[in-house]
Amino acid sequence: MRALLQRVTRGAVRVDGEVIGAIDAGLVILIGVGDGDGEADAEFLAQKIAGLRIFGDAEGRFNLSLLDSGGAALVISQFTLYADARKGRRPSFVHAAPPERAEALVEHFAAALRGAGITVAAGRFRSHMAVEIHNDGPVTLWLDTAELRGAR
Repeated sequence: MRALLQRVTRGAVRVDGEVIGAIDAGLVILIGVGDGDGEADAEFLAQKIAGLRIFGDAEGRFNLSLLDSGGAALVISQFTLYADARKGRRPSFVHAAPPERAEALVEHFAAALRGAGITVAAGRFRSHMAVEIHNDGPVTLWLDTAELRGAR
C-alpha cells in the first residue's frame, strides 16, 4: 500500500458539491492499494501513521504523533498512486489492485486507524471527489509498505 500524508489545519472532501467528510487539524491521507497488498499491509500502515511523529511539540519539534496531538485523519482512496508513467504519455495502472479488493482494504485501513484511537473521516470509493487540503507546514510524506518493510 502507498500513502501520501499531508499534515493539515483542515481538510474536506466533496462529492457532487456535498461535503461527505471533513476534519480539522490532522492528516489528509491519500491511500493507494497495490495488486499484492493485503490486510496485514493495511494494519501495518495504519499503525505506522498513527504513531509517526510529525506534529510539533511546544518547541515546534516533530515530537508528537497523530495520537499525541489529538488530530484526525481524512482518508481518500487514490489508485493513481500506482501510476506507472515510464513509457509513453498515458500512465498505466496495472499494478493497482482491482476496485473491489482495493475498496475493502481502504476500509480495513480506516478501521485500523479507528482501532488505534484516531477519528477518521473518508471519501467515497469510485466517486469523483473534490478534496480540500489546507497544508500545515507544509509537511508531506510518502509511505510505501513494500519500502518500509524492505521488500523493494
